[in-house]
Amino acid sequence: MQSIAMSVDDLAGPLSRAADLMSSALLQDRKLLCCGEGADAALAMLFTSSLLGHFERERPALPALCLAADGASLTAISKGGLHDIFSRQVRALGQAGDVLLCIDSAPEPGRAVQRATQAAAERGLGVVSLLRDADNSTTEGTDIGVSATHRYQVVEIFTMAIHCLCEIIDQNLFGPQHQET
Repeated sequence: MQSIAMSVDDLAGPLSRAADLMSSALLQDRKLLCCGEGADAALAMLFTSSLLGHFERERPALPALCLAADGASLTAISKGGLHDIFSRQVRALGQAGDVLLCIDSAPEPGRAVQRATQAAAERGLGVVSLLRDADNSTTEGTDIGVSATHRYQVVEIFTMAIHCLCEIIDQNLFGPQHQET
């Protein structure tokens, strides 16, 4: 609770900038790609399924793709080494104007995620990085850095941040949600 409370003010600006970048891409008929390893892959799936689904309201599906969700592709790509499991997909599927969300709760940035951000830069994608510490950034993108003592706390804050991103994107694209009384 304390980690979340202490993060709120620091996250507001970066979350708003990230959601604006993603909303702008979606308004231009671009797509959102998302990647992460381990628990971060589950968070990537949470993000993309919330956009493809309905999140908090009935609305059209939004184009979002989780690069960690296709086991057959991941195992085929990993024959060349695990470091290119996301970058290879970014090069194949990403187009200029798309946005890549990288999620990395590890104390040190993972190589697969780093290479994905490099591939995104090469292809002209915008990059949003949800990181354990913004000082770990390896790209010129929108960084959302979270400081917490334990990895589970980082994952909890990331979950909150992903829900905030989805809510802001929905509001940017479809207006405020009206509460029924």
